[in-house]
Amino acid sequence: MTSAAGTVTLKVSVQHPKNHTEDRNRSANVVVWLRPLDAPAQPLPTSKRYEMTQKDKQFHPHVLAVPVGASVAFPNLDPLFHNVFSLYKGERFDLGLYEAGSSRAVRFERPGVSFIFCNIHPQMSAYVIALETPYFAVSDDRGDIRIPGVPAGRYRLEVWYERSEPQALAALARDVTVTEGDTNLAAVSVPESEKFIPEHTDKYGKPYTADRIPY
Repeated sequence: MTSAAGTVTLKVSVQHPKNHTEDRNRSANVVVWLRPLDAPAQPLPTSKRYEMTQKDKQFHPHVLAVPVGASVAFPNLDPLFHNVFSLYKGERFDLGLYEAGSSRAVRFERPGVSFIFCNIHPQMSAYVIALETPYFAVSDDRGDIRIPGVPAGRYRLEVWYERSEPQALAALARDVTVTEGDTNLAAVSVPESEKFIPEHTDKYGKPYTADRIPY
């Protein structure tokens, strides 16, 4: 007999370093997922449409969580060219140069974090996190997490945040019990490191130069 599925909610808060005031009151873009411990997870919903747009020389959303095997579209909504690529971790790809109004897609077959960049605009960066579970969510500005459709049972709760050290994130993982109906879990405090993502090179491993960036 299958346990009734409910919604899992919790609150996350990012603890910023004292010398870092940018977005101090924001707790967005924290990814939380639940890995089943008692039984295999439900089939991953890979047919759902996922999208990361390019608008105003930024990626939207900045963090996107998807199940392994899902396809993500990267539409160009700017009146200029973009070249989306990822060569560092996770899924490695290069979509090449494409014009305004067009779109290209990537299937994320490997679990993990993919760093997303544009080969033309160095200020553009984002993340796609591919997960081997259908039970996940990304926090909003208030730090709210809402994961629907989770059956009752035991799970391993895991967390990812772009500005946290791997060992700090590993320490946040814990076993939780989800009951039938809705479950509210204890809040999670995520420590932000002073070590932010370093400046990246272009897809050829070379620095971005002002003479070839069409701002």
